[in-house]
Amino acid sequence: MILTNSLKRKIAATVGAAVGFAWLYQVTIFDSQYAARQAALQETAATPAPGARLRFTATAYCKGTTTASGISARTGIAAADPDLLPVGSVVQISGVGNAYNGVYTIMDSGPAVRGRELDLYMWNCKEAVEFGSRRVLITVLRLGWNPRASTPETVDRMFRQREKAVPSRAITIDGAAPAASQTTPEK
Repeated sequence: MILTNSLKRKIAATVGAAVGFAWLYQVTIFDSQYAARQAALQETAATPAPGARLRFTATAYCKGTTTASGISARTGIAAADPDLLPVGSVVQISGVGNAYNGVYTIMDSGPAVRGRELDLYMWNCKEAVEFGSRRVLITVLRLGWNPRASTPETVDRMFRQREKAVPSRAITIDGAAPAASQTTPEK
């Protein structure tokens, strides 16, 4: 088989394009892997701040009547290391299943809760034992008691979602729903 110069140039261009595409593809893969590693590192090493998404380990407890803040223990309360999440912090927990996903207020601190750990209060001790230890993803909504240490975007988004879920009704001044308007055609 005899190769002409134009055929040789076409083959060289095709091979060059294939090599260039493969090189560009590899660079894209390396960049996306780097971004994924950076996101995972931020979730596991970043300090808690309003709006931060962090990885924690969650356990459950059921004993005790009064929290470190002085209020009664109840559902929706969690204990955390006060050096990371001070009492009064509000976090949204996801990744533990529908029964436990939600907003929790840090109102307790325990001697065994250190580092990136949360201890969720559960009324039922059997349920707390079955909960065990789970990896969770939290979003810090507020850090401590200071209401200015919160992310308005996150809180506003949560309230907007709730408002969309509840159908709006028009209410008159006396509290009754307005009657259907009866209009007469004008002549």
